[in-house]
Amino acid sequence: MPEIILTTINAKYPHAAFGLRYLLANLGPLRARAGLLEFDLNHRSVDMVEAILARQPRIVGLGVYIWNVAHATQLVADLKRVRPDIVVVLGGPEVSYETNEQEITRLADYVITGEGDLAFAQLCEQLLRGEKPLTKVIDAPLPQMENVALPYHEYDERDVAHRVIYVEASRGCPFKCEFCLSSLDIPVRNVPLDAFLEAMQSLLDRGVRQFKFVDRTFNLNISIGKRILSFFLERVTPDLFLHFEMIPDRLPEGLRELIRQFPPGALQFEVGIQTFNEEVMELISRKQDNAKLEENLRWLRSETGVHVHSDLIVGLPGEDVASFARGFDRLVALQPQEIQVGMLKRLRGTPIIRHDEAWDMVYSPTPPYEILATKLIDFTMMQRMRRFARYWDIVANSGNFLRTTPMLWEGQGPGAKGQGAESASAFDGFLRFADWLHERATTTHGIALTNLVHHLFVYLTQERGLDPQVVAPVLLEDYQRGNRSDVPPFLRAYLGEFETKRSQESSRAPRRQARHLA
Repeated sequence: MPEIILTTINAKYPHAAFGLRYLLANLGPLRARAGLLEFDLNHRSVDMVEAILARQPRIVGLGVYIWNVAHATQLVADLKRVRPDIVVVLGGPEVSYETNEQEITRLADYVITGEGDLAFAQLCEQLLRGEKPLTKVIDAPLPQMENVALPYHEYDERDVAHRVIYVEASRGCPFKCEFCLSSLDIPVRNVPLDAFLEAMQSLLDRGVRQFKFVDRTFNLNISIGKRILSFFLERVTPDLFLHFEMIPDRLPEGLRELIRQFPPGALQFEVGIQTFNEEVMELISRKQDNAKLEENLRWLRSETGVHVHSDLIVGLPGEDVASFARGFDRLVALQPQEIQVGMLKRLRGTPIIRHDEAWDMVYSPTPPYEILATKLIDFTMMQRMRRFARYWDIVANSGNFLRTTPMLWEGQGPGAKGQGAESASAFDGFLRFADWLHERATTTHGIALTNLVHHLFVYLTQERGLDPQVVAPVLLEDYQRGNRSDVPPFLRAYLGEFETKRSQESSRAPRRQARHLA
């Protein structure tokens, strides 16, 4: 039985715990005495305790994150009640800041703050020798990446077959955006590139075809970015998929030349825009060239097959709804496949709290610590924005309604209600739909696809006044985009001679991205 158990509670089963695999890989001689045990948010605390105790460990290392801290707190409480002799060591971003203010850290024996790749092994060696550290909270020195063993051999065959494979070529971020924990990770440190690419080849040899890079600044070092892209371009297959986070205003020709050679669906770029308001950007210490950003997004959409996932944040200090709306419309015009509308979160340790008094920032005290109200957006409006974000995700981002979504604000024919197409605002149009849908559906979750199709049909034909015989074929084409062949009964009367033509095109992208290619 392993003496050391590394565990965490993942958001979902496919989300493999990357950090725990780093800890395992760096245990050195203790690796043979350690094991990995992963759970997800669907597991009950008592069942997790039972599974842990079945391994009879002396030490339990637990990764704590914003999405699992509530569950993890109960897990530690139950574990210590049943077996107070087991040493519980916490780590992860959620307990690395404001450490002494949290119930979970009170319950645990030790807390490692910062990057614990090497510090966890040192602590385990100490504990197994019967020695006790002088302090409960252990601040891990920032490890240099050449001293850190890579973890990719710790992905087992089940991971390769069924889970997201996370990889990283660098850590840290050169920017100081005040809402983000990555702004505290200075300096940027690169993984030794030859060893990293050798590990990527090993994963490819084992059948991995989808890689999610967690680097915060993939395109910061152009020469490294080019080598990584060249490596995968030489090994491209029909099912290869690479996810990168990119700096939106940094895309020189050297990278462009490689990017344009990848087939459609092989690359996904997560582009963190957050806001277009330059006064807000200055307020939160964010540096971004909006003109260059727009040029880069236009190029990506017009000349490459990259799937662009972009981000905007609601509730930043100094930004009202009108400013967000202008930014949203500006981004919609650039046509990224996905726009993730996120609510501002007060992550522990981030300097965003310095604006609390000046901008009346009110956050939820429970994870994920989302913004509830600001000086410029009251609680009622913030709730509308929360629903806007959720409905945008299931309608626009899902890829299920590529042609239908713009009809919520565009394409009004004679006699249609509301504003004319020439003055259409995507934000205004979708907010009206979100308000209507919430009143009609009374929920933001659990809306079946066929019900959502029906809601869209009713809204477009009755609230917007669009011709049902124009709307029905568009909705059906979108509905059948995901390899569905049935026809919703309420559409049949309006289809006439319309013949459905579903795309049979295969895609290299994961399922959600693939729908955007059809």
